[in-house]
Amino acid sequence: MSLGVGAVLFVGIAVGSLHPDLKSPEIVYVLGQALFVYTVGLAAGPAFVASLRRDGMRNNVLIACALLGAGILCLVLKKTLGLSAGVAAGMFAGSLTTSPALAAVLDTIKQTAMSEQLDRLLAEPVVGFSVTYPIGVIGVVLAIMLAQRIWKVDYQAEAASLRGHEDDTSKNVTCTFKIHQLAPPGSTVAELGALHSWKVLFGRIKRGDEFFMATPHTKLADGDLVMAVGDPEELALVAKAFGERRRDIRIDRTEYEYRRIFVSNPTVVGQTIGQLNLKERFGEVVTEVRRGDDAYQPRAEMVLELGDLVRVLAHRDHMEEVSAFFGNSYRKVSEVDIMTFSFGLVLGLCVGLIPFPFPGGGTLKLGFAGGPLIVALILGTYGRMGGMVWTLPYSVNMTVRQIGLTLFLASIGTRAGYTFFQTLSRGGGLSIFLAGAAITFLASLTVLFIGYRFMKIPMSYLSGMIAGMHTQIAVLGYAKDQTGNDFPDQGYASVYPVATIGKIILVHIIVSSPW
Repeated sequence: MSLGVGAVLFVGIAVGSLHPDLKSPEIVYVLGQALFVYTVGLAAGPAFVASLRRDGMRNNVLIACALLGAGILCLVLKKTLGLSAGVAAGMFAGSLTTSPALAAVLDTIKQTAMSEQLDRLLAEPVVGFSVTYPIGVIGVVLAIMLAQRIWKVDYQAEAASLRGHEDDTSKNVTCTFKIHQLAPPGSTVAELGALHSWKVLFGRIKRGDEFFMATPHTKLADGDLVMAVGDPEELALVAKAFGERRRDIRIDRTEYEYRRIFVSNPTVVGQTIGQLNLKERFGEVVTEVRRGDDAYQPRAEMVLELGDLVRVLAHRDHMEEVSAFFGNSYRKVSEVDIMTFSFGLVLGLCVGLIPFPFPGGGTLKLGFAGGPLIVALILGTYGRMGGMVWTLPYSVNMTVRQIGLTLFLASIGTRAGYTFFQTLSRGGGLSIFLAGAAITFLASLTVLFIGYRFMKIPMSYLSGMIAGMHTQIAVLGYAKDQTGNDFPDQGYASVYPVATIGKIILVHIIVSSPW
């Protein structure tokens, strides 16, 4: 197994254990966390909204039930081990690795404790948190590793299934067909596609000595040579309908050509391929869209993002105009729009500071993680508002996200390291550590078992949900290393808001419970 960037946390704990003052300033932790969750939210916004329409409610109910079970177990362990309310609340926050919940505990204690007891009471949650935080990370990683080995998870097959057959272009090929007997005669490209449910893309057509582009309204005729792109199984169905598949025919490229073009024009970003009216403008066909390491077959409802690499087929006379329309600037897709990025991030930080009244007294704040995430999910879903483009190019988003993750892990590690080892050296941390491990493993394995075996949630998505339930970006990094795709980001963002708010509510109940 490999922890990847998550190893920064444990190096930070080792460094922080050397001296109580050897720790990074709090602003480093806050900035790193905010940068990470904000960029995750921007990238996962559309997927989060789509998941709510499909199965997001089901997934969030699963996470909420697992958290409730973890809260009940924490109260049982508190009673059994004779732990104080503060230590138990910190243990719950640490075993589920949620810093906002720890902050909520400390805020509650500040509002309710007597002044002469304040310092002692404030230290208790920190001890419980620091002792259980490492196992809160390692335990989840071990649970995911155990589950994927027991069930022999095929992440590549899952990724293809999640993207959908029509989106996966990894196996696409191009070939030419000759129409011998078209049925029904005079059918258009759109009519044949609807009749046979073909998931292929038609390109150029040769009729006699004439070349032209296929459009949905193009009427096909016997004797036409038609080029098509798609999965081999789908192309076999086309060949069966047209009557002949010609591998040896190559249509002359003197008039039409292919080119890969970067999407860097802000006016194009945030619009669907259908809204661009490409065929009417240039007679152009987009045959593939690459986003990061993933390739997609374009559909009319697909929204283009900064940094997308589109493969277009257009007339040679129009190709330069098409390139200018999309932008095709590698430099621009490597830049950050400082105004929109900083404005959205600051807006998220401000939302995190808003106090929401809590039943029974006190307030609830989303904090510097929840606020930026909620705002980023909204802005990422819209993509653009007028001339302001909220999304980031894929490469920029990944770079900023990695910087934020590293800052966060290094900071939280150094800040918790000394207290962690001091508690263990006094001999009072073993029972807290084991209790936290029980909470971590129970919550993680429950979600993994029920989600994968009974609810049939793909592990690529489920591992991100586990990271979101623990609000743990180190686990998310590990999940992405294992899956080799970005679907854990979607699972993470789909449950993170509910998990964050749910844990803040539960930790408030634990610290206030007389039981």
